[in-house]
Amino acid sequence: MPEEISPDLFAHLVDLAALELAPEETDYLRRQMNNQLKAIKELASIPLDSEIEVTPHGIAYSPEISAKRRKDEWSAYPDPGLLLKQSPEIENDYIIVPEIPHKDLD
Repeated sequence: MPEEISPDLFAHLVDLAALELAPEETDYLRRQMNNQLKAIKELASIPLDSEIEVTPHGIAYSPEISAKRRKDEWSAYPDPGLLLKQSPEIENDYIIVPEIPHKDLD
């Protein structure tokens, strides 16, 4: 079976995407893309009954078969000290996180 994505076509796509790939990355990604296209063609060739409705998840989740929603209730974690012990730095029972550099936009 001939490959859908030839080395020349892949080189063109890489150029359009402005990527810099090593030769081994190029070969690997081109092979993977061709394998994915092959799998898509195999799936597309599976005959389906025209009576089957298309659904986004494969199963139509009607209210009758969907799980009941739970109440959104707050509950305290049983041992917050255990979580704080795992943090590299804490102060007054708060986890210290590194400052994130940012720029003010004009």
